[in-house]
Amino acid sequence: MPVSEKATLELMDLRRSVENGETISYEFRRKQLLLLREAILRYEDEIYDALFQDLRKSREEAYATEIGIVLMEIRHILNNLHKWTRAESVKTNLLNFPSSAKIIRDPLGVVLIIAPWNYPIQLLLMPLVGAIAGGNTVVLKPSELAPACAGLMEKMIKEIFSNNHVAIICGDGAEVIPCLMRKFRFDHVFYTGSTAVGASIYQLAAKQLTPVTLELGGKSPAIIEKDANLEVAARRIALGKFLNAGQTCVAPDYLLVHVSVREKFLEQLKKSVADFFGKNAFTSSSYGRIINSKRFDTLVEYLSAGEVVYGGNHNREELYISPTIMENICPDSTLMSDEIFGPILPVFYYECIEEAAILILKNPTPLALYVFTSNKETEEKWMSRFRFGGGCINNTVWHLSNHHLPFGGIGTSGFGAYHGKHSINRFTHAKPILKTPNWFDPSIKYPPFEGKLKWFKKMIR
Repeated sequence: MPVSEKATLELMDLRRSVENGETISYEFRRKQLLLLREAILRYEDEIYDALFQDLRKSREEAYATEIGIVLMEIRHILNNLHKWTRAESVKTNLLNFPSSAKIIRDPLGVVLIIAPWNYPIQLLLMPLVGAIAGGNTVVLKPSELAPACAGLMEKMIKEIFSNNHVAIICGDGAEVIPCLMRKFRFDHVFYTGSTAVGASIYQLAAKQLTPVTLELGGKSPAIIEKDANLEVAARRIALGKFLNAGQTCVAPDYLLVHVSVREKFLEQLKKSVADFFGKNAFTSSSYGRIINSKRFDTLVEYLSAGEVVYGGNHNREELYISPTIMENICPDSTLMSDEIFGPILPVFYYECIEEAAILILKNPTPLALYVFTSNKETEEKWMSRFRFGGGCINNTVWHLSNHHLPFGGIGTSGFGAYHGKHSINRFTHAKPILKTPNWFDPSIKYPPFEGKLKWFKKMIR
């Protein structure tokens, strides 16, 4: 799909708005954030309807994981925007005495934000909040796989923002995004989604030396130690795994349970799932659906990779797969090489950390890692042993809701972090400025340099 002449002109308008300084002032950034907040509140009911159409999300889940978390981010950034975006004075070294130094946070320019389908509101608007707060102009690309949400976001964004400040482009991402990136050099690309697509976007960006942020995924383990509170661990794992029918990038992808608590934990896990969604999750208003039939078929294929010990029911017409627990899985199966991204939870058992490490390191640098234990030394052992994007001790997934923590991956799970102040840092350039007075200008800094080495060694060390 070629980029239309109108779209090309809009992109140039976005560039001019940054270059003309329209987006730089604190007052402008604050006004844009307030417009976004007011629009989210005004469109709240329509957002609920769109999320139900695309993913069968309940209003409660939609608010907690999509609307509310964005509103919380906006409030937090508004409360700190002036402090985080003003020039920061820093120290000056002896070599530059008596100069002063400061860091100015400059907008990056025109930012392209590419959102996924699993949290189609939150993961489109959260980076938008940071990009606006950083003084940038923005092009939004919502996922076409969540069409109700994409259509609603197009309507909302066009209503509240001038298209020379925030533009939105819909359509098939596989066609639209390469065309956009070849036609126009963005100053930053922010992508959330699969590792495979992220690699393609990285390659496109590299041709124009465009910096990128990649928020990807991976196989995030949850470890249940022998001294864990099994009842609490089961509840928190069941919530983190089966929220949004398992279609969450930081959901526990598989469990590693200490052999000594095998039966007790599995019993608690099954009980928690039944408590949350009833004996038949199909009738639960708190349980969602798979995004489309293609994804459904992939998930159903995984069910043949081991023994289903709980759940396993599915209905293609309704895009329904029940919360499912599996055992006796071959570590080399596709179930254990692919990111599952669905309501299927493989369970493995271990006796020591090095035994567990064999499985964890088959898919290095997960986006998240979770450890359940009552022992501080044990938690530190697990946390320091592996590299991962972020995680929790005695919890799952909710670290991403703490706007004081950076959220992002490492290695194959992505790079670059955002949320709260980290979003300001992500969407601005730290521009260093040195200011030197004229009244002090010693000749030692100028040629000829002969005989000055001993002074240079005193000043430069």
